[in-house]
Order: sequence, then structure tokens, then C-alpha cells
Amino acid sequence: MLILPRRLRRKLKEPLGRLYPSPMEAPIPEGAFIISVGDVTTHRLLQAGLKPRLAIIDNRVQRKASNYKIRYDAKILKCENPPGTITDELWTTIKKAIKSGDNFLIIVDGEEDLAVLPSIILAPADAIILYGQPNEGVVLIKAEKMKQKAENIIREFKEVRADGDQNNR
Repeated sequence: MLILPRRLRRKLKEPLGRLYPSPMEAPIPEGAFIISVGDVTTHRLLQAGLKPRLAIIDNRVQRKASNYKIRYDAKILKCENPPGTITDELWTTIKKAIKSGDNFLIIVDGEEDLAVLPSIILAPADAIILYGQPNEGVVLIKAEKMKQKAENIIREFKEVRADGDQNNR
């Protein structure tokens, strides 16, 4: 499991890509491999008629229960991921969904915010990742342009192994 260190929290509050007021205003190429992270972002994409190949939600919006009923033609996977972490289970679940040719909806028990980082790293080079920037809009990331930055950020996380030992990556 990877744990977000305090010193990185402020850095990750800044958008990792370009900020747009809504998914409808973001330049998403037709037929793009779309990964959406967050209930609001996924809901708004579906409203706009765009179906993510992978959507990752936690049924929460800004730490409160979500009222969105997100349903589309997608296989559902579930995994646990406590706040401030990236579990091996989340990483493996994202990888499985991306490698498959199907649409997937991953429902996270815990928090999906940090799923953006493994999504960038595991995504095909031409993938578009969208996630919400609270009270501001949606952030669009082109996977090929952000893979190295995401990998560098992940290296700053603390790694906790099953035996309880901690390492910085």
C-alpha cells in the first residue's frame, strides 16, 4: 500500500492537467479512451453522451454521500482504498479494467481521489483522464504527457508492506 505523505497534499491539490469549467468544454477527441475519476465527473460525462472506458467512483462528493446514480453499459468491479492511500487492490483493479476490452465501473470503498495517479501510469498513451477539481471544474490529462510526472509523484509516497515495514519508494 502507498500512503500519501503530508508534504505532497498541497502539491496534489493543484491540477495535474488543464482545468475546464465542465467536461462539455474539454477537448475530448471522438472515440477517445476515456478514464474518469470521481462521481461528478463521471455523471457529467455520461450526461454529455460520453461513456468512459473506465470510471472510478466512491459514491461520495466532497466527503458526503453522492446523490448520483451512475449507470451505463459497464462491468462493475469493487475494491477497497482508504483515504490518502493507493492500495495494491486499487492498482490491480485499474490494471485489469484497462487491459480488458470492456467498459468498467470501479466502485471504491473508501476514497477514489488518488486513483488518478495509477490511471495515468497504467493507461494507454493516447488515453484521456478526467477528474474533478472541487468547486472549479474538470481537469483533463493526456496520459502520454503526464506518465513521467505521475511516476515521479508516486515515488514520493510511503510504501507500507503487508508486514508493516515502511519505505519511501
